[in-house]
Amino acid sequence: MSSRESLYDALAGALHYPGADLPARLDRGRAAVARGFPEASKLFDAFARALSRATPEAAEETYTRAFDLNPLCALEVGWHLYGEDYARGAFLVSMRGLLRRHGVEESGELPDHLTLLLPLLGRLAGEEADTFAERHLLPALRKMIEGVVGHDSPYEDLLKAIYLVVQGTHRAAAPASLTAGPQPPAPKPC
Repeated sequence: MSSRESLYDALAGALHYPGADLPARLDRGRAAVARGFPEASKLFDAFARALSRATPEAAEETYTRAFDLNPLCALEVGWHLYGEDYARGAFLVSMRGLLRRHGVEESGELPDHLTLLLPLLGRLAGEEADTFAERHLLPALRKMIEGVVGHDSPYEDLLKAIYLVVQGTHRAAAPASLTAGPQPPAPKPC
């Protein structure tokens, strides 16, 4: 496994629903981000400290409030890019094909879930990875961050850390800040 694969796998692991293995996932994430991403590392550490202090029940509740009860911060990348438009269906089919081609095992989540697309990004090479980051992940991450800001959630720090890592790894393709660059179309209300 390459270091980029390990990095994105660790970030995806930190973003999974909290469980008994959360401390180990946080340790892997801290170690992965600490190698070359100082600003992201500070944000990840703040996130990890907050979840480490929480009881298992409180950590689960924090996750649910951040992602499951807040549609503006849902972890489905395609939803942030296309809303419920037909184009999202095509995106889901495309992501399923990419996940299979690159050996990323699907879970019970839709194939555009960030916990699947981060490992996929770690397995894409060169220009394909840069284009994927620029067209899909960075715009969706900006939307997710906007959706969680002001909700007093440690996941704001994690999403910002992930954004900075993706941006730093795919520097040539990324806009200069969390708010710069082209924005995907706004999601349509249900």
